[in-house]
Amino acid sequence: MGAQPPRRANLAATWALFVGVFLLTAGNGLQFTTVGVRSTIEEFNSVAIGVMTASYYVGFLAGAVFTYRSLGRVGHLRVFAALASTGSASVLLHTLFVSPLSWSLMRVATGFCLAGLFIVIESWINVQATNATRGVLMSTYMVTVLGGRAAGQALLNVGDPGGFDLFVMSSVMVSMALVPMMMSATSAPPVIVPERMRFAELRSVAPTGVVTIFVGGWTTAVLGGLSAVYATRVGMDTGQVSLFVGSLIVGAAVFQLPIGSLSDRIRRRLVILGISAGAIVLLLALAAAPATGWVPILLIGLVGGFTYPMYGLGVALTNDWIPDEKRAAASMLLMIVNGVAAIIGPIVASIAMAGDPSQLFVSLAVLHAIFAFLLAIRIVVRAPKPVDAQSRFAPIADRVTAFVLQRRPVGPETDSSEQ
Repeated sequence: MGAQPPRRANLAATWALFVGVFLLTAGNGLQFTTVGVRSTIEEFNSVAIGVMTASYYVGFLAGAVFTYRSLGRVGHLRVFAALASTGSASVLLHTLFVSPLSWSLMRVATGFCLAGLFIVIESWINVQATNATRGVLMSTYMVTVLGGRAAGQALLNVGDPGGFDLFVMSSVMVSMALVPMMMSATSAPPVIVPERMRFAELRSVAPTGVVTIFVGGWTTAVLGGLSAVYATRVGMDTGQVSLFVGSLIVGAAVFQLPIGSLSDRIRRRLVILGISAGAIVLLLALAAAPATGWVPILLIGLVGGFTYPMYGLGVALTNDWIPDEKRAAASMLLMIVNGVAAIIGPIVASIAMAGDPSQLFVSLAVLHAIFAFLLAIRIVVRAPKPVDAQSRFAPIADRVTAFVLQRRPVGPETDSSEQ
């Protein structure tokens, strides 16, 4: 028999990684929604819930920095095992200490651990990828992440958000993600040499890309963290909440590639302006729509489709203006920008929705209106990059992905001077 085609061989070699990704994202997706619903049941105020959501992203940023610095000293498997165990424990602790302060601290711990777990997995995927297979691995990874998140929403119907069983289920899935990783025959990837770039340089070269990432990070953090809270407060039952949040994720998955492909064929800033304008209309329609029924479920799916691709578009737009040798360093800075926005956004949105839950979407519409106005001015003032000189859009499923999958490992076949 002949050798396996490269794409099949790469997918076969990384099957355990994708199983681990699915379990992690399903467990994390279930936990995110359960925390939102349970917070409303416990009558936490809106600002407290916003702080809890922001706390996750504080931990996520800190975990990313810590993990990159720890891999060379400790090794990938040990880091993964330690973070998976800690992350699993932090989920269970939600059932023992039920207060906004304790849950905020545990959300920091969860974000910290999840960032590190994704980095380890993505490092393995990166070392398995070649120029011929990187696209299919990236697409498979994106589908796995979003599929896991959608599955997590469906699991909300299995138990009672007011009890402890959903937290236990989430904890088990995070723990079980360790099993396929340990059973995998994939060798540990080489340590990645860090690159440096000043933020002032990035801001001066690609300001629109930076702002796009900021607005996208703000929006997706608010939608991902507070949609379940909104749905619960307007009277949706558990099944409707899972459909509402699940529709958001499905919409994000379905629209990624079509919007990205369009941005490769026409001027990318026009695509970003178009989806931001579309998001304004959809967000205002969602705020005015009936609280229950199929209309809000359909609208939130369209909102996800028009907002979640902004991260990938922002990265691609930045890469249009950044030299190849600085793209990895730029991606790290963009991840930090995204993280800062994800910390600020939920707090501001939670204040807005304190009196009326629908103001959650109005606040996002205002954000996108300001962004679209400034972007329109920028389009007039600065000439665009020619379409044939634009970089290719890549679908990005998670905040870490843009950084990890653009870095080149230093190993036997790669000299550090090439970084």
